[in-house]
Amino acid sequence: MLEIAKEDIVARLVFDNPWWETNSKRKIPFEDQPRRGYFASFQDILTDTSLRRAVVLMGPRRVGKTVMVYQSIKTLLDAGVNAQNIFYVSLETPIYTGLPLEKLLSHFQEKFDHDRDAELYVYFDEVQYLPSWEIHLKSLVDSYPSYRFIATGSAAAALRLKSQESGAGRFTDYVLPPLTFAEYLHFIGRDAELIERMVLNDLPLGKAHFTAKNIDELNAEFVNYLNYGGYPEAVFSPTVRTDPSQYIKSDIIDKVLLRDLPSLYGISDIQELNRLFTTLAYNSGNEVSLNDLSKTSGVAKNTINRYMEYLEAAFLIRRVERIDQNAKRFKRASAFKVYLNNPSMRAALFGSITAESPAMGALTETAIYSQWQHNQQAELFYARWNSGEVDIVHMAGSDLKPNWAVEVKWSDRPYQSRGELDNCVEFAQKHPNISSPMLVTSRTVSDPLVSYKGMNFEFCPSSVYAYTVGVNLVHRLNSRSVVV
Repeated sequence: MLEIAKEDIVARLVFDNPWWETNSKRKIPFEDQPRRGYFASFQDILTDTSLRRAVVLMGPRRVGKTVMVYQSIKTLLDAGVNAQNIFYVSLETPIYTGLPLEKLLSHFQEKFDHDRDAELYVYFDEVQYLPSWEIHLKSLVDSYPSYRFIATGSAAAALRLKSQESGAGRFTDYVLPPLTFAEYLHFIGRDAELIERMVLNDLPLGKAHFTAKNIDELNAEFVNYLNYGGYPEAVFSPTVRTDPSQYIKSDIIDKVLLRDLPSLYGISDIQELNRLFTTLAYNSGNEVSLNDLSKTSGVAKNTINRYMEYLEAAFLIRRVERIDQNAKRFKRASAFKVYLNNPSMRAALFGSITAESPAMGALTETAIYSQWQHNQQAELFYARWNSGEVDIVHMAGSDLKPNWAVEVKWSDRPYQSRGELDNCVEFAQKHPNISSPMLVTSRTVSDPLVSYKGMNFEFCPSSVYAYTVGVNLVHRLNSRSVVV
């Protein structure tokens, strides 16, 4: 039986790295596509040689990891890095199947006579297709301190698990989440048309406030964002937008549920996992309990806990813990809220929504939590007690005390019927450190100061708030400031 010849492997490497060719006029893939808001901070980490670490770029499927890699290469070339010092290889390419990272790197070294002290940039795309990739990558980091290694992968569960176990001190994890609402508006070229920055006491970007120029149009785009806007390819492709359920469900959700997670964790009953995820997706933004989930999905409670850990690791869902009106966590919490990391997944499973759909309230809450999920350090909870609930409570400090809270609505009713704010008043009165005014999101109402029962509230449309959170968090990430 014939083995794949070295010459054929090298020929494929040359094809995959067109910038090696002298006077090549071939464009680098995706170089003209708009860049994610996260690109600047990713490139800063990638080019920071003060730490001898590999950068592991991970996240959900189809959020633009490979696109970011190609744009990173383009940026290096534009900055004057020698084209022959940049190496890219996608490990899902069939000809590379079974080849260790060391072998692929050696082909690159031999072709250009690179020694171990050269300053090289080495990109391993879809690294999860190589068994024990983390051991090989750690060895390369230790062996070639002058090389900059970048690995990407969609099987986030494997990447996170393996990097923690075997890459301690050698890997820097960088998570690329789905598009923020702000990125979505920028990609479709409507942010300047629909959003205006407010100048309030010269607040810097990172704590900026915004307002809608046309709230009806902005809300229409917010609904589009909920239906398909979390995925760059869906935003750019009219074909995908006409049938987002086929694209998102088949190419993203099913591959994770039917292939990635079963192969990583040895799950034998795939349909059981699928039933649980379907139940969770339908209830995104709602409180659920282990007992109810078990009854609805037909999955045993101990299995549910294990599956939910897998789904969280794969960036499909986020579980949010409940606190009571005294901001105390439950020692044996059986109830919690579950949010899809990307609200577009619900529309893919159960059909597109409109602004009047019954699910809009829960999906609005899902979308706003999704914006905050771009800050991995945010300690977010929801408060619920016998007489009320507050949707988002941020806890801070060593003692985890509430310092701000948000009540999320896709309705203007609380602005007219102030009694609906009684739960917020009750909670805030117990926690004087909560910032004032407390924010209440609405459908269309903007009012910076509303007094009720001795407490101040600010009303802001949910679409504007989602935009504001996305812009500010990305800016703070890029400026390397601490989100507070």
